[in-house]
Amino acid sequence: MKTDVAVLGAGPYGLAVSAALGDAGVEHQVLGEPMSFWKEMPEGMLLRSNWTATSIADHRGPVSLDAYVAATGAEFGRPVPLENFIAYGSWVQSRVAPGVDRRVVSEVSAGRAGFLLSFADGSTLRAGRVVVAAGIAPFARRPPQFAGLSLATHSAEHRDLSRFKGERVLVVGGGQSALESAALLHESGAEVEVLVRRDHLTWLHGGKYQRLLGRAKPLFYAPTDVGPLGLSRVVAAPHLFRRLPRSLQTPAARRAIRPAGAEWLVARLREVPIRLGFEVRSATEDGKRIKVSSSTGEVLTADHLIYGTGYQVDVARYPFLPPSLVRGVRRVDGHPVLGSGLESSVPGLHFVGAPAAWSYGPIMRFVSGGWFASRAVASRIAGRRR
Repeated sequence: MKTDVAVLGAGPYGLAVSAALGDAGVEHQVLGEPMSFWKEMPEGMLLRSNWTATSIADHRGPVSLDAYVAATGAEFGRPVPLENFIAYGSWVQSRVAPGVDRRVVSEVSAGRAGFLLSFADGSTLRAGRVVVAAGIAPFARRPPQFAGLSLATHSAEHRDLSRFKGERVLVVGGGQSALESAALLHESGAEVEVLVRRDHLTWLHGGKYQRLLGRAKPLFYAPTDVGPLGLSRVVAAPHLFRRLPRSLQTPAARRAIRPAGAEWLVARLREVPIRLGFEVRSATEDGKRIKVSSSTGEVLTADHLIYGTGYQVDVARYPFLPPSLVRGVRRVDGHPVLGSGLESSVPGLHFVGAPAAWSYGPIMRFVSGGWFASRAVASRIAGRRR
């Protein structure tokens, strides 16, 4: 079997790339379980991004969120519930990648005439190019103080938080993942306490300034919904953002993606204790309880600890990329250095999503980054500027 382009991943980025390649007339094959990462996220979650930024491939057009609602009659509120986003993603897949191959690729090897993809059943697929759209699941950041502890888990490891009903749970982190996990745990009947290393929490404004701007909003805020006033427009243009000096890119990226919680979480966390300035230095367990100590010597005990410590990109952790191939990818802090069309230093090997953030800016960490990435990849592969 062979294909011109193999797209590894059938989440928002993989589907966006498939849509763009289809529009460009490029033969391709999407591989992977559709929306698999999202299907493993905690039940009851809400998406922090606004309506337009939750669209796959584009906020306008045949597979936008508006198009989905119009075509299916689906009704749901804002922010968008996780289960509705998954249903929307499945609808997009049925239109842009109806022939998705749900098998898992076990290895990608490079050759003179492209790439050879191997599957667990021993079968193979040859591809002229490979687009890695495999998401961030392998990149979960696991603090060393929790290594080897069965009672300390990453927030990404839990689909059903109701299992902790009646238990005392510590949640470490001050970003959206940690704070929303704490809210869901509390609402499921767990006794929750949040531990935040910083001395404050940052809350998003929930569109307050956008509403104040009225018709002038598009001048200062992009529909991609990443970054504060003004900076939103800068990061929404990755082809320009990447040309800024690194001394400007780095602080701008940090400002755009700093840990913060959605304003609609404030009310849901009013009854949840939040301990600021608590940095976990060590943790131990006895099989039934976990004990953590802070930098000030304070000790807390619980039945379980969940850390919402985010993700750290390192493409070497993709299980399907062998060391021999990874060595050929020029990297900075685990991110591949990408050129035109998000192509790496290995000819024909492209990366989209979070791995592209070092080269194309913080928007690549969000669903709306797929709008640019998919078109850029398709343009490069099709040999023409769309």
